[in-house]
Amino acid sequence: MPMNQTLYSASSSAPERAARLVEKIQAVRREMARRIVGQQQAIELLLTALCTGGHSLLVGVPGLAKTLMVRSLAEVLNLEFKRVQFTPDLMPADIIGSEVLVEDRTSGQRSFKYVPGPVFTNILLADEINRTPPKTQAALLEAMQEKAVSVGGVTRPLPEPYLVFATQNPIEQEGTYPLPEAELDRFMFFIGVDYPAGAEEEQVVLSTTGVDEPCLEKIMGPADILEAQRLVRSVPVAPVVVKYAVRLARSTRPAQADAPDFVRRHVTWGAGPRAGQFLVLGAKARALFQGRAAANADDIRALAPAVLRHRLILNIQAQVDRISSLEIIERLLEKVQP
Repeated sequence: MPMNQTLYSASSSAPERAARLVEKIQAVRREMARRIVGQQQAIELLLTALCTGGHSLLVGVPGLAKTLMVRSLAEVLNLEFKRVQFTPDLMPADIIGSEVLVEDRTSGQRSFKYVPGPVFTNILLADEINRTPPKTQAALLEAMQEKAVSVGGVTRPLPEPYLVFATQNPIEQEGTYPLPEAELDRFMFFIGVDYPAGAEEEQVVLSTTGVDEPCLEKIMGPADILEAQRLVRSVPVAPVVVKYAVRLARSTRPAQADAPDFVRRHVTWGAGPRAGQFLVLGAKARALFQGRAAANADDIRALAPAVLRHRLILNIQAQVDRISSLEIIERLLEKVQP
């Protein structure tokens, strides 16, 4: 299909549009597999975030292809991609841009001109986002929530689609600044990127020590992604499924009357309303990818770890008992049934 043609025609029915989206997503998966070995779950969550317009946090040790995964996704989708290496000396203006004083050589008059920062792109990779101080981390808050940037009293919209993917190294804490809860809550998914299996690691070594890197085909475009996001939101979801998503999110809050005992014991703050929103949106995308007409509770349960993991603020008792947020979510899924 030519890249200047959108994925769906105005006359297409919803089932036809859904079927064509599924075909395109499958093609994207195949194309990504030419460069990324394994990591199917991480890629699936990235595609889900993409088709719902949600930002994502990728956490894993160095060398697991987190940056390559995001760059390859942008390449396959024909989206503009920019990477910012977050460092302790990075300033907000290095991300969102700034006004600079310029002089007109003919008239000699001086004026301020806005120079856009790397945030003006389709996919922004904030590499090692926790290596920069909170002042600079906060520069992304407006961009992530409002998809706009305010500089010099002027608010400028960001390109559509717009997504932030950020990476973190979980084992290196020296010289890092933990992300504030307000920023963590803006990330739809916490995507844990784990070590590959033995055979996969052998394939990684073999494919990355040769001469050529695969050139990926462009499968979709910006207009296709925006259409996909609209199509995902049109997927129906039963009220009982919405209630289950909300009940699951509310059960993480220790102040709730019906919160389980282990939540009261180990959690200081639970998930906010965005958790329920992201659970339902992600469930719609998952149902669509699997060719189903509506989202169900199994979709909610499948996405719960990625949506809730970074939204649970554990207390000292959890550290003493060596309880992780993932373990609490697993117990919640056993306790809170549809």
